Amino acid sequence: MTITIIGHGYVGLVTACVFADFGNKVWVIGHTKEKIDKLKKGNPIIYEPGLKELLQKNLKTKRLLFTLQYDHAIKESEIVFIAVGTPSKENGEADLSTVYDVVRNIARFLKKDLTVIACKSTVTVGTNLKIETIIKKHENKKEKFVIASVPEFLREGTAVNDTLNPDRVVIGSESKKAINLLLKLHQPINGKRVIVNLASAELIKYASNCLLATKISFANFISFYCQKTGANVDQVLEAVGLDKRIGKNFLFPGVGYGGSCLPKDVRALINIGDRLKINTNLIKAVEEINLEAKNNFLKTIIKYAAGKNLAIWGLSFKPETDDIREAPSLHLIQKFLDNGFTIKVYDPVAQNNIKRIFKEMINYAQTPYQTVKNADALVIICEWNEFKEIDLKKVKKLMSKPYIFDGRNIYQPEEMEKLGFKYFSIGK
Repeated sequence: MTITIIGHGYVGLVTACVFADFGNKVWVIGHTKEKIDKLKKGNPIIYEPGLKELLQKNLKTKRLLFTLQYDHAIKESEIVFIAVGTPSKENGEADLSTVYDVVRNIARFLKKDLTVIACKSTVTVGTNLKIETIIKKHENKKEKFVIASVPEFLREGTAVNDTLNPDRVVIGSESKKAINLLLKLHQPINGKRVIVNLASAELIKYASNCLLATKISFANFISFYCQKTGANVDQVLEAVGLDKRIGKNFLFPGVGYGGSCLPKDVRALINIGDRLKINTNLIKAVEEINLEAKNNFLKTIIKYAAGKNLAIWGLSFKPETDDIREAPSLHLIQKFLDNGFTIKVYDPVAQNNIKRIFKEMINYAQTPYQTVKNADALVIICEWNEFKEIDLKKVKKLMSKPYIFDGRNIYQPEEMEKLGFKYFSIGK
């Protein structure tokens, strides 16, 4: 099968590499020459475990083709996937302008045979119907197309495996031909097939992400109680998560959620609900608690830090990715600077992305040990395995003051006390 994917971010590029690996011919359309040139040379641009190898393998087979042009790719393809970003506007509404720009370009080059246009971008309910309307205004009577919504559920850091082994494959369409063609394409992929209408597919994505965000904010909400009462948040949430109706996943307190999906999707669902005059207090509370988790952590550090020289470990919004979009580190670093702290940071892969934002305002280290040298306090924002396995005795010797503020609860308080640290964690 020949398919086109428009967009080469975490969703578009991973999806393209996986489908090419199944033997399909896959065109990937981008809009930046510099990035397309890098991709053609086997540089995936983003950090994602296993992606570089998959990209280079399928470039060699010539099943994976990168281009800036729409004409050949669209005319050859049976399925065209839209996988471009839908960031938040200032009011929380999803910005769909890039989606619609892409759709207009698709409409110019549709072939006479049936083409399935499948949207993977996270879009608000009714967007796919608008896509259909836009194309109808551009296309000729001889050209045939059908619309589908195929939301993605991959996690950055495990995106390749999640694409191969998802919990479910959701296909939304009013067309049996579109559904059958998409089922055929996804045949090598595991996961339960969920066939729904367009509106349901669009809402499934938002509902899933908002529920995940709710579990994280609930965990942080309980950590506030634990901090005040002397309860241990790990013990409380472990027992809660053993209830099969609830489950353990995402019941972990910390400095809040971030990334390219949860923050913007929570805001978008609030915006949609407000426009539909639906009570959105539950989701608004999720967002408020997420900010409160960051600010509570910040207040603890300002109150108890032994000095103004801070070392920070972990900058990406989660481990195994270089993505810093909406990462808690961005909020906290800016607040630290506002409060007069001197900062030195380290992250295994996200450091260059942070440097583009903060430039020379902060200092950058090449190892965790360089980061903590002469530091008055260590702040842990992202739970990379590298930090879990560190030589803490060596860390203590290098630090000016043995203060650790752990925003991800990666150590046990009893062990840290034995080592001589002043250890502050979440909800303990």
